[in-house]
Amino acid sequence: MDVIRRTFLAALAATSLVLASGAWAASPDNTLILETSKGKVTIELRPDLAPKHVAQIKTLVGQHFYDGIIFHRVIEGFMAQTGDPTGTGMGGSKLPDIPAEFSKAHFGRGTVGMARAQDPNSANSQFFIMFADGSFLDGQYTVWGEVTDGMDIVDKINRGEPPANPDKIVKARLASDPN
Repeated sequence: MDVIRRTFLAALAATSLVLASGAWAASPDNTLILETSKGKVTIELRPDLAPKHVAQIKTLVGQHFYDGIIFHRVIEGFMAQTGDPTGTGMGGSKLPDIPAEFSKAHFGRGTVGMARAQDPNSANSQFFIMFADGSFLDGQYTVWGEVTDGMDIVDKINRGEPPANPDKIVKARLASDPN
């Protein structure tokens, strides 16, 4: 029994070291890279929390849907929103809306969530990146990603609703796609 316990504790310690070192990274198929007008932002996709939302994002990225789209709603101390081809906050893609995939995940700084209308099942292409804690969104919006690199870039996105000089996603791609 003592051998089992020591083996378990050793495995637990090794896992903790990997997690603490940041070596536990998402696969390239679940890593989204946004090349913005301010610089590069890397997002770990979370299919474990929101498989339908992640699938929709991947489909749209594969269609180059997000390339050239502006950050149309950027609120200081809250979030930066993008994903609307019209730049008004009213548009979306031609794909069907996605049913909500609420989880217990916390909307903290760097969390990426899906924007939607009043109907919880109306998410389509718009998403937002949190600048700060947004616990009031917990369980009411779908979390589908987390910024793992480039929050300093997100912090530089021009503010406004819409911003006078909006920043944009120059190109969105998965890390597994060299193009």
